[in-house]
Amino acid sequence: MMTKHERIINYIKNLRVGTKISVRQIAQEIDVSEGTAYRAIKEAENLGYVNTIPRVGTVRVEKIEKKQIEKLTFAEVVNIVDGTILGGRNGLHKTLNKFLIGAMEIQNIKQYIEPGSLLIVGNRIEAHRVALENGAAVLISGGFGTRDDIIKIADELELPIISSAYDTFTIATLINKAIFKSLIKKEIILVEDVMVTNPVHLKSTNIVADFRRLVKETKHGRFPITDEDDKVVGIATVKDIEGVDNDTPIFKVMTKDPITLTEKASVAYAAHIMVWEGIELIPVVKNRKLVGVVTRKDVIKAFQQMQNQPHIGETMEDLIISNFSEEVLHDGSLKLKGKAIPAMLNPLGATSCGALVTIMTTAGFRIIKKLKKVDMVTESFVVYFTKPLQLEENIEAVARIIDYGRINVKVDIEIFSNGSIVAKGLMSAKVFER
Repeated sequence: MMTKHERIINYIKNLRVGTKISVRQIAQEIDVSEGTAYRAIKEAENLGYVNTIPRVGTVRVEKIEKKQIEKLTFAEVVNIVDGTILGGRNGLHKTLNKFLIGAMEIQNIKQYIEPGSLLIVGNRIEAHRVALENGAAVLISGGFGTRDDIIKIADELELPIISSAYDTFTIATLINKAIFKSLIKKEIILVEDVMVTNPVHLKSTNIVADFRRLVKETKHGRFPITDEDDKVVGIATVKDIEGVDNDTPIFKVMTKDPITLTEKASVAYAAHIMVWEGIELIPVVKNRKLVGVVTRKDVIKAFQQMQNQPHIGETMEDLIISNFSEEVLHDGSLKLKGKAIPAMLNPLGATSCGALVTIMTTAGFRIIKKLKKVDMVTESFVVYFTKPLQLEENIEAVARIIDYGRINVKVDIEIFSNGSIVAKGLMSAKVFER
């Protein structure tokens, strides 16, 4: 039998996408208190079944995969442009595939409009109609409205018509920035994207014999240990049970209070912890309860997939490094060569220390990956600056590996400009073998 909470979640899941819901409505429909309804709606929002949007309300949405995070919905566009919804409210949950500006004749607009696109246009009524009839939503710039018959078409087709007081250029810029930010977020892979759910584990009441049986069945060498409430209390490895009798309780040999991660931790952070602590597997918890595990193999695979993806959004690091060329010198060192660009300047007009450190660490990362074929996490970085760099000055960053051990690597990095040394640094990193 389902609890009240589960009944509400199930009710919301079965609602038509685009349906607007409220705490009072849910409470009356399911015959529960408003407090219970509120908590269930928040849980549904966490699960991705509803979305609460300012000036719109709480709406049942289609649950999308995280890999589609670079897409915006029309409801999000409303907030981005401080818009007013004139019609087609039931289509706000739909995804914006592309936007175009209607600065052309009506007969020419048709060839550019596609279903799921957004036409940004002024008070051109016929353009509004053509867009809707071809499956596109409409964003009217300049704060203008539209006719009632156009609004009726929008309602019937469930395609939003939005009015914004901004001009067309400003609207396009705001939407473009929002898409850009989403693309940057897309590059951040979280633990929940790579973890193994429903992992094999042991209870603290199990014995060493149970551990050895699982090793034979799964061919794995480490397992999380949980209590009766599924809360992680330890982790046990093959090394822990060497020479231990089969009847020994597992809680006596396990490592207590192990390092854990949440689902929302980044894979980069997981990699850092694994390398830093020298561990192969980390339990993933939610409210301290075991929900999955992430292994070194999972992390490496995620990094490899991320490196193979086309990254459209540029980070500040991408912007700085994009104007640098790379060269491996005859002595095995690596040189990055470029110029100081406006994005690298500080308020005084000189190249910022942060930009120079970015260039130096990039040179260090690249020489390690190129010559040693390993990933790494930075352990420490010591740098000295000797003179300022001005706009358009030549920059040469030279990196050379000066020490390489089993788990550590040290790189000497120098920055030159027109033959003079500008900065010198020493980077120490822990390697992350593939």
